[in-house]
Amino acid sequence: MTVAATIRIQQADFDVAQEIAALSRGRTDVGAVVSFSGICRGSEQGEPIAALTLEHYPEMAEAEIGRHADEALSRWPLQGLTIIHRFGRITPGENIVLVVTASAHRQAAFEAAEFLMDYLKTNAPFWKREESARGASWIEAQDHDDAAAARWTKS
Repeated sequence: MTVAATIRIQQADFDVAQEIAALSRGRTDVGAVVSFSGICRGSEQGEPIAALTLEHYPEMAEAEIGRHADEALSRWPLQGLTIIHRFGRITPGENIVLVVTASAHRQAAFEAAEFLMDYLKTNAPFWKREESARGASWIEAQDHDDAAAARWTKS
């Protein structure tokens, strides 16, 4: 069977269960499906958050995410993957990102999903602005996220 790969960058919300079902439906070669869904929190460091606004350059974001999806497909024996990343204004409790990986065995699915999320968190070309009672401010990259992504770098 062929590898099913879906990458979408969209403003609209998505249904996590529907996306998982779409990736694995009718596939008898899939023995493991791993999913990660990122959801907008209602607070950061104890301070309430009203919303996040994610901005991006569409062509750049699609190309970069596609490049990392291709790398995941070359590094692990996947039967499929789905990456959905939202942009625009997202309020607490709403979905931000979804990564779903499918493989014959769990280890490849887990590792590929973790690799993709570490990339999306640190290097995907999205800019996040947080709205709170203090106003709006851009969110800087975190050192612990960079350290997590660095472990996937080929030596």
